[in-house]
Amino acid sequence: MIITLKDGSVKEYESPKSVYEIAQDISEGLARVATAGEIDGESVDLRTVVDRDCQLNILTFDSAEGAAAFRHTTSHIMAQAIKRLYPQVKLAIGPSIADGFYYDVDSEEPLTTEDLEKIEAEMKKIVKEALPITRFTKSREDAIAFFKEKEEPYKVELIEDLPEDSEISFYQQGEFIDLCAGPHLMTTKPVKAFKLTNLAGAYWRGSEKNKMLTRIYGTSFTKKADLDEYLTRLEEAKKRDHRKLGKELGLFMMREEGPGFPFFLPKGMILKNTLLDYWREIHNKAGYVEISTPIMLSRHLWETSGHWDHYKENMYTTEIDETDFAIKPMNCPGGILVYQSEPRSYRDLPLRMGELGLVHRHEKSGQLHGLMRVRCFTQDDAHIFMMPEQIRDEIKGVAKLIDEVYQLFGFKYHVELSTRPEDSMGSDEDWEMATDALRGALDDLGLDYVVNEGDGAFYGPKIDFHLEDSIGRTWQCGTIQLDFQLPLRFNCEYIGADGEKHRPIMIHRVAFGSIERFIGILIEHFAGAFPTWLAPEQVRVLPISDKYMDYAEKVNETLKENGIRTSVDTRAEKIGYKIREARLQKVPYMLIVGAKEEEEQKVSVRSRFLGDEGQKSLDAFVEDIKKEIKNRENRKVETEE
Repeated sequence: MIITLKDGSVKEYESPKSVYEIAQDISEGLARVATAGEIDGESVDLRTVVDRDCQLNILTFDSAEGAAAFRHTTSHIMAQAIKRLYPQVKLAIGPSIADGFYYDVDSEEPLTTEDLEKIEAEMKKIVKEALPITRFTKSREDAIAFFKEKEEPYKVELIEDLPEDSEISFYQQGEFIDLCAGPHLMTTKPVKAFKLTNLAGAYWRGSEKNKMLTRIYGTSFTKKADLDEYLTRLEEAKKRDHRKLGKELGLFMMREEGPGFPFFLPKGMILKNTLLDYWREIHNKAGYVEISTPIMLSRHLWETSGHWDHYKENMYTTEIDETDFAIKPMNCPGGILVYQSEPRSYRDLPLRMGELGLVHRHEKSGQLHGLMRVRCFTQDDAHIFMMPEQIRDEIKGVAKLIDEVYQLFGFKYHVELSTRPEDSMGSDEDWEMATDALRGALDDLGLDYVVNEGDGAFYGPKIDFHLEDSIGRTWQCGTIQLDFQLPLRFNCEYIGADGEKHRPIMIHRVAFGSIERFIGILIEHFAGAFPTWLAPEQVRVLPISDKYMDYAEKVNETLKENGIRTSVDTRAEKIGYKIREARLQKVPYMLIVGAKEEEEQKVSVRSRFLGDEGQKSLDAFVEDIKKEIKNRENRKVETEE
């Protein structure tokens, strides 16, 4: 059999071999660090026997799929430890997730954070035992009987949902046997660096109608140094939690009267509006027109768009004059109605329409998370209507705009191109033309990208931008999606140069994504210490005592006249206290005024960037800060006084 490896090299074997044996044949070093394999794109165990020609990739922890196999094994080790310590606990599911794993369990006596140390200690014993992990299968009937005997009702329910002719795979390590599709490591031995991080409640199968289970989260790495680095990052993330900082800085609040519906406070509105001003500026420069479409539209529109059939459970609906209406979960159908509001010619295309549209989606209460997961948010949508030959240039224009946004905030990012899924709509020719246009645009721009085969939307391929924040976390924000289907469903047309009717192609795209979520990301990225141009309060004037209040007010007035967001600390407190308070509120600049400053018509400048910057004339300070704001500079913090 001929085995083609990832680098294009070929191995030939006369008899079947396991993935692990092939890894050993390539190099003993590779076999030592291998966690799983990938045969023709499908993740498999190292123990899987290869008996045919195929493409084979040996996975290590450095790949997402390899890390997933490693962490999935860790979740089984945790479940085994739990069953040893608390035999009465019932097991539900335990998958790997980004950066770790979890296991949902049902315990009569709820597990607490104190139990995590005991579970970790037992996990260490299991790792030390170096238990071989083996795979076997049973028929559906035998699998149900097996878990009924073991009194594991959640496993029984999972199997009962499978087709009657299913072959059910199991994994065993020592006395522990779990229902699982895999892949898993060969033994428990390599899992040496792990940590159980927290507990949470989770409804069985995500339904509020079902029982609340305990979800135990953890993570694991191949080296202790990597685990320590990750845990340090977690601690840093806690300090930067946008919910905590949002409250401390007076940016937004959440209330039980409106779960998932954020309230923006005065300072938060300054931040939000400053972002939206920037959004309008760059879109105006890029040739977009801005529209606004209604928040509620009738059912027949959502039926035409397909949302009523495919998304209704996430939509808020009502009835007006005996007609069903829905609050919009997306802006695109409204944008199409604007396109159709007048006849269009090829001379009108491309037509770039931007909309800061407020959308509502019903998220489950357990999934709500500050500004990151809400039920109403402002989407910075744009819909571009164009001719096929314009696709490539329009994609390049959007990618450049998104790049400009991310560069401004200091985000690194990577790009993913997602291609045609199995359940797609449209002709082969349309998909090939669209995918080639996206690929060509990325190549023209010199952007590195990963191809996600089969991960596009059902109506067209897409490009996703994953940004990396200051502590290394990634967030999917910007996206560019090509769409042939909505123009077809709504019968959109334009008159071509040949005088005939043609159907336009549509781009859906966002740069920020959800404005609310982007603000949450920015709060955590900057730890609340926003660049001066974005800071809700840019300057705080601090009089040394009440005697200098008049001069402080005069300084404050001059700043305001120059469009600078400023305030005076009028409290009868010592100057050291006022400085500490301003620093806690992450104000970029403090202007301290006393006798000397008043006499010389100057200000003593303290900044978040350099600490004590010395005395300056007020005019010089105003000139400097106006330049910094105008250029949207992102000054680095050089001191943590």
